Amino acid sequence: MPTFRPGDPEAVDDLFEQIAPRYDRLNDLLSLGLHRLWKRQAIAWLAPVPGQRLLDLCCGTGDLALLMAARVRPGGGVLGLDRAAAPLRLARQRAARQPWLPLDWRQADALATGLADGCVDGAVMAYGLRNLADPAAGLAELRRLLRPGGRAVVLDFNRPDTASAGGRRTAALQRQLLRRLVVPVAATVGLEEHYAYLERSLERFPTAAGQEALARRAGFALARHRPLAGGLMGLLQLQAPRTTQ
Repeated sequence: MPTFRPGDPEAVDDLFEQIAPRYDRLNDLLSLGLHRLWKRQAIAWLAPVPGQRLLDLCCGTGDLALLMAARVRPGGGVLGLDRAAAPLRLARQRAARQPWLPLDWRQADALATGLADGCVDGAVMAYGLRNLADPAAGLAELRRLLRPGGRAVVLDFNRPDTASAGGRRTAALQRQLLRRLVVPVAATVGLEEHYAYLERSLERFPTAAGQEALARRAGFALARHRPLAGGLMGLLQLQAPRTTQ
């Protein structure tokens, strides 16, 4: 059975290449469909309007990109970017069923996108920051891509701060849910180790305060982390300075 090492780009690529065909169905099952609500809350922070150019970093199978593309018509567009090829193939297939949506897709690294400075009005990253080799560098690249005043949002599992009693309780609940629900369900379709990776990846993920600090060092004028699902998930809301430095 493979072991997927958090922070290892090739290992993470392999993981998502393998889980891509079942990823969306498992997301619906394991979150009871709530991941769709969380993603809509992420988009609500961006407040997309027609004509904007938006970016979905670590876009996976493209559900966020599809939602945003419907909001930027006419005149706008959405680029979905991911390192792994299999999720992008599924994203393109989904987009082909709605050819009127202004979407483009690119296989590239979220740490080095190759895109121009200030090229987008807003950006999202769902369940991607935790998987990057260097989350600080990922936030810096995200900041570089935003125009002045542009917004971004990061949706991911939350790593509770265990310095408080409440944080310790949330961390214990999260650990039990991962071990007793998420991994056993994934094991029924041969993906036990792939989803056991989630708990290991959280061990190196910054807490809410840590994410806010990294974002401020990356140059964001606003960095605010909001807990979701009782602190099991989190939204990092970001905004670039309104003027260039």
